[in-house]
Amino acid sequence: MKRISITLPVIVFITLVCQRASAQDYRLAGGVRLGNSSPTLSSGISVKYFATDKTALEGLISWGNRFGFGGLLEVHNKFNTPGLSWFMGGGAYVGFQDGDTYLGPTGIVGLDYKFTSAPVNLSLDWKPELDILPDINFVPDAFALTIRFTLK
Repeated sequence: MKRISITLPVIVFITLVCQRASAQDYRLAGGVRLGNSSPTLSSGISVKYFATDKTALEGLISWGNRFGFGGLLEVHNKFNTPGLSWFMGGGAYVGFQDGDTYLGPTGIVGLDYKFTSAPVNLSLDWKPELDILPDINFVPDAFALTIRFTLK
């Protein structure tokens, strides 16, 4: 666990320091996240806002296995394909199920595509979670597809 808690901040720091080109194809987007039922933040609503050309804040509200909400800080980097970027980041979440409160950090790695001819964005990601409360539990099987309407 120490390895995970040290590695993620180092990767995020290196990515932030080594920024080169703009990765933003839209400023604000909102839509639906469709994920598997294991993690706290699985299926629900996603809103993503680019604070800078490469740095985005994503808010999630989920009603999958648990009701939950969380926030992510993401760093986006472009591929040579127009509209396509990869991203990674981290954040935290809180969830509620059967009288228990779940709380913990989460990481995220994924692909983000903004259609050039339509105000639509697709995102495919892996977002593992680490429950700290009520018990320590790592949830690695956290995959999702997000479909968003974009605003400039």
